[in-house]
Amino acid sequence: MIQKLYYSLLIIVLFSPPIVSQSNAAPKWENIQTATAPIARHENSFVAIGKNFYLIGGRGIKPISIYNIDSHTWTTGAAPETEIHHFQGVTYNNKVYVIGAMTGKYPYETPLATMLIYNPETNIWETGPEIPKERRRGSCGVVVDGDSVYMVSGIVDGHNSTHVPWVDRYDFKTGKWTVLADAPRARDHFQAAIGDGKIYAAGGRNSSFATKQTFELTVPEVDIYDIENDTWATLAKNKNIPTQRAGTTTVLFQNQLIVIGGESSGQQSAHDQVEVLHLKTMEWTPLPSLNRGRHGTQGVIYDEAIYIAAGSGNRGGKPELASLEKLLLKK
Repeated sequence: MIQKLYYSLLIIVLFSPPIVSQSNAAPKWENIQTATAPIARHENSFVAIGKNFYLIGGRGIKPISIYNIDSHTWTTGAAPETEIHHFQGVTYNNKVYVIGAMTGKYPYETPLATMLIYNPETNIWETGPEIPKERRRGSCGVVVDGDSVYMVSGIVDGHNSTHVPWVDRYDFKTGKWTVLADAPRARDHFQAAIGDGKIYAAGGRNSSFATKQTFELTVPEVDIYDIENDTWATLAKNKNIPTQRAGTTTVLFQNQLIVIGGESSGQQSAHDQVEVLHLKTMEWTPLPSLNRGRHGTQGVIYDEAIYIAAGSGNRGGKPELASLEKLLLKK
């Protein structure tokens, strides 16, 4: 009897499927539930300073929504004096900078004449340096490298027709603007990323309300700017972004360029695709899809996870979302 029981247990051990621990499970986006919700918005930015994440701007004049990573709560910060939307928020010296934003209503939004600066310590908005009149635009890629901020491409007249390949650098220390080499092509409704002295531009479109092609003219190519040499290169056609879309959020994590969400003429709902370009091999692979497709917002990297909040759930402006989700990038 004992011998039969032994062999039965041995068979169970040998032929039963292994138990997969949670730490080895496939990653997926996690919806984060909080006692209070942020203000729903889209065409906004989302940036981190320390353990606070700041959800800023969007259509209409909206107060800042502030998420604390430790308490998992949302609080409210000051509203800007003017409507700000279609911008990639950045931080410098523990302040949030709004550079290359637009204001006004679709389809003829106008770019802001100055930077706007939010100081979290005082909860006060400040008017920042002027942007040269002849280089003003919105919906551009904006990244910070040391004491410099770079504006890449964008559109001058809202969604109408004047998308540009311009690149400009502003030196925070000297207050000087410098015109740099144009990108190989214009694009708007995208976000740039920076790492190891290079700026990456992937996704986006050429918005063209003038020709009734606001959503159609998506940009497939990936362009890379070398800061030291002031030169651009374009990846081969077989390295184009797999899912063409605009209104994306882009983050860089450990040599991975991650493009999240977006909108396109191909579907009514916002895209839930998340695709990563591995910068060592220049190969694209998919990551888990968002729980809620969204466009017109921004992602935050914190403690080896991506956080994304707000945005629009369909192509265009509705519904505005207030949800927050995260994806662990490394176990």
